[in-house]
Amino acid sequence: MATAAYAPLGKYMDLLLDAVCVVDKDGHFIYVSNSCEQIFGYTQEEMIGKQMLDLVHPDDKHLTLQTVARIIAGEAQPHFENRYLRKNGDTVHIMWSARWSEADQCRVAVARDITRRKHAEAVQMALFAISEASHHTEDLPRLFEQIHLIIGRLLPAQNFSIALYDAVSAKVSFPYHCDQYNPAPIDQRLDEDTPCTQVIRTGQTLLLNADSPELHTSPGNNTPHSWLGIPLKSHSRTTGALVLRSYSDNTCHTEKEMEVLQFVSTQVAAAIDRKQMIARLQYLALYDQLTRLPNRELFYDRINSAIARARRHHGIFSLFYLDLNKFKAVNDVHGHTTGDLLLEQVARRLEHCVRECDTIARFGGDEFVILLENIDHPDQSAIVADKIYFSLSQPFILAEHNVIVLPSIGIAHFPQHGDNEKDLLRHADAAMYRHKNNQ
Repeated sequence: MATAAYAPLGKYMDLLLDAVCVVDKDGHFIYVSNSCEQIFGYTQEEMIGKQMLDLVHPDDKHLTLQTVARIIAGEAQPHFENRYLRKNGDTVHIMWSARWSEADQCRVAVARDITRRKHAEAVQMALFAISEASHHTEDLPRLFEQIHLIIGRLLPAQNFSIALYDAVSAKVSFPYHCDQYNPAPIDQRLDEDTPCTQVIRTGQTLLLNADSPELHTSPGNNTPHSWLGIPLKSHSRTTGALVLRSYSDNTCHTEKEMEVLQFVSTQVAAAIDRKQMIARLQYLALYDQLTRLPNRELFYDRINSAIARARRHHGIFSLFYLDLNKFKAVNDVHGHTTGDLLLEQVARRLEHCVRECDTIARFGGDEFVILLENIDHPDQSAIVADKIYFSLSQPFILAEHNVIVLPSIGIAHFPQHGDNEKDLLRHADAAMYRHKNNQ
């Protein structure tokens, strides 16, 4: 059917906000109304004769062909949605109402641009997904991964970082960094002249291109073609930044993407704040605040896990019970501040005497327990005990005082001295007092 056949109706169709398209049986446009240019970016003359499928988004071509087959078979499609590529390369979301004219051997369709609606829906879904992630992810690293995935559904975010500002150290760290060319930056002082610190320091969004001098002063071997930084704000303060980079001329960040990320960043900041608060509360509940060692509650969890593993694999482990002789005298003579310094330094020395997989816990006062797992023979624990005794017997320099304390150490072995935490602790405690009395 020739384009001229639609000329009498054309002047009326051109008044419609929706676009009217007629496609022949081979999939070529044979008529389009004037509104098509607003939707697809092509003039009427440019669209006539084009293959419809060439304009369809690559990811939607298969679904579109299936729908076309149903339309030709006589099935009406009043609300079919797919995506097209505009002349400038942008993606446009279309809702179609289409029918097949058997007499004319063509498809007649009305196209409505629903890009704004789909965009609004996507943003709302992203906000909901971020909120869900803040409640259901296990920890901050997993939350960061989820945030990256969610933002990646809204806009190009292959190269993405989350920067966080620590007010105590006045430094910016990069706990999450995904970049195809450059490694994660080292921690930066807030007063350093980098794009990221500028975003956090000023609380203002920053969009840079390859010609921006700021990008050439930032760390990294490869300079991105486009750099977008969005501040993360919580309770009127800037807590960090979201950073997107593009190394392709074909994917440069736009002001539209900047607006999207600004809108989403509020929810991201709230999610990170919530997860950080939970992490702080968990730390307060499970760690001793003075020595930063696990407390009783966390130790009981660790020893019960160790018992279960040892039973399952027929293994052994050792438990140390340790206290500091005459610790009360340190407090009485030098004061409690010096006593606290002593406990902190004891904790650090103990950490150097055991492996990272071992558990050191403060039970209270000057009492510590140590859990040695993955040993082949109980005699191995005696070597560790000697190492601890020698380390703690060396003088401690505390402010203006040199303090010497001797530890008392008791050892229990699983399953030789008990198959539960109570019996093991009781045996180790008794052995510690025997050691104390023999010194």
